[in-house]
Amino acid sequence: MSPRRRDAEGTAAARAERRAELLATAAEVFATRGYAATTVREVADAAGILGGSLYYHFDSKESMADEILSTFLNEMWAAYDRVLAMDLGARDTLTALVAASFDCIDRHRPAVVMYQNESRHLATGPRFAYLTESRRRFEEMWMTLLERGVREGAFRSDLDTALVYRFIRDTVWVAATWYQPGGRLTAAQIAEQYLAMVLGGIQHEQVH
Repeated sequence: MSPRRRDAEGTAAARAERRAELLATAAEVFATRGYAATTVREVADAAGILGGSLYYHFDSKESMADEILSTFLNEMWAAYDRVLAMDLGARDTLTALVAASFDCIDRHRPAVVMYQNESRHLATGPRFAYLTESRRRFEEMWMTLLERGVREGAFRSDLDTALVYRFIRDTVWVAATWYQPGGRLTAAQIAEQYLAMVLGGIQHEQVH
């Protein structure tokens, strides 16, 4: 490899790393202050750079929000697809999906908070139409799983699956508002505690 090419690749890697750092900062600011209330200047201030320097990496605040949310959702769906491809029983699939969800919260907490607070408003714009599609796909996946669990006898037959879906959705993802990486419990430990409570309420009791 020529020195010129090596230098170019090194520069590209440094730029990519800096871009990721700036997106992490923007996600924190958007999650804390709210997307609409945050200016590009405030993101730049939080990153310790001049406002104009931010445009070297991103052409707009919307571009930053798009990359933050799409990265989070792409990783979430990749994790979910890996679980679904394992073709487990309904109970084990639910367990693995909840664990994957808490892992996403651990890795993308500000993006999750931003998604919760901003997605319905942002989804009205054509650039963020994928947010509506992701929400539809998410509900369909969970409802299909819960209904399969009832049919298989893994979950109680008297469950209102729509209500259980909303409970799982809201109680899992709201953890992003209080969860802190490096805290007393890891994401995996929180998922384990959560599953103990949820499964105790919805799984079919085995007769011994």
